[in-house]
Amino acid sequence: MYPVHDIDAILLLAMSLAAKRRPAELVEIIAAAELTQGAIPPETKLSDAFYRLSEYGLICAQDGGYTLTPDAQQMMTGQAKKAKTPERIYDIKEHLADYNLKGEHTAILVTEEQLGAAVLAHRASKASTGRNLLVPKPKQAVDSKRPGQRKPYQPFSARRRKD
Repeated sequence: MYPVHDIDAILLLAMSLAAKRRPAELVEIIAAAELTQGAIPPETKLSDAFYRLSEYGLICAQDGGYTLTPDAQQMMTGQAKKAKTPERIYDIKEHLADYNLKGEHTAILVTEEQLGAAVLAHRASKASTGRNLLVPKPKQAVDSKRPGQRKPYQPFSARRRKD
């Protein structure tokens, strides 16, 4: 695939997070892109990336959402588990540079208006008091004593008898 853009790798990484078990909606993809990169990419670049990746057969539309094709999933499985985001993006860009187009694929046209609406919906859900499942859970302070825990059992022989 030539040329390789940063936004292509970011979109693939975000879709691999958002579309694990079912096709992801645009709002979920935007949330995952913000989680991986720290900021929401511009709508024009995202629209172009959707078009390019779908034209190369790496993204497909399915059941009202978007998911990775088997070729894209194979690219994503070679990632190091403890790698940081910039390292993952670099690895994905290397895989994209080595990827060769196989056959004809239908291009997905995601308009900037659709992406803008998804960004607004994501920001609204972020501002609401509901739970955002893509945000990492905060670590709880470790409490050595759990509630409801009793003293350990001590047999009678440990006690001293008074006669």
